[in-house]
Amino acid sequence: MEVEKLNNPTWYSLTETHKDFGIDYNGTKFYCPSYCPFGGFIIPDTTQSAIDTYAMLTNNFYVVGDKPNFNSTVRLNKELVCNQMLLDKGIEIEICEHITELRTTKQMVDLFYLVNLVQPGYFKTKTAGLGSYYGIYKNEKLIAVTGERMKMNKYTEVSSVVTHPEHTGKGYAKQLLAYTSNKIIDEQKNPYLHVADTNIGAKLLYEKLGFRTRRKISFWNFVTNDNRKTTNR
Repeated sequence: MEVEKLNNPTWYSLTETHKDFGIDYNGTKFYCPSYCPFGGFIIPDTTQSAIDTYAMLTNNFYVVGDKPNFNSTVRLNKELVCNQMLLDKGIEIEICEHITELRTTKQMVDLFYLVNLVQPGYFKTKTAGLGSYYGIYKNEKLIAVTGERMKMNKYTEVSSVVTHPEHTGKGYAKQLLAYTSNKIIDEQKNPYLHVADTNIGAKLLYEKLGFRTRRKISFWNFVTNDNRKTTNR
């Protein structure tokens, strides 16, 4: 079934819609690190050598799904347990803010700095190239964004649900989530997202908008054990 591909979202994204953004290590696939430091696998025996090779490109990355085999060249820094939440129908709320699709060079710079201000470490220099991103500006300052990250044939991940700390509590995230999710549904795909299991407030917001928890899924964070030089591709 198509929905079972969500058990291994990175691998299937790099096999389907995002196949041109990845590196295939004979059964283990990673995004090029300048786009997204995520990987996934279907052949456990390939993960050790794949992780060793990928660690030459970036010193901090994640494997999504099952726990991979790995060597002492890297260290398992943490297991981030997330709720994987799926939306089955459009979100019917009033959109009262002006929402801008972020396309210009200045808008991309604004996007990069806002996401890394609130959620540092995940959003890379080319992440915005993976999908569409939408934002709300106030007084020419980008204060809230939401966009698309991992993509399969039938599913698109909603990501970077970010509001500037000085502008929270005003419903911006709710409107951007509805706008982005409905755009995905218009493309005949299902929106899904990942939220840390400990982020109770965000989970409650997503549930109110119609997202339901499908399963828990782990993001295994690895860092290199030495000071080797890395190069982003």
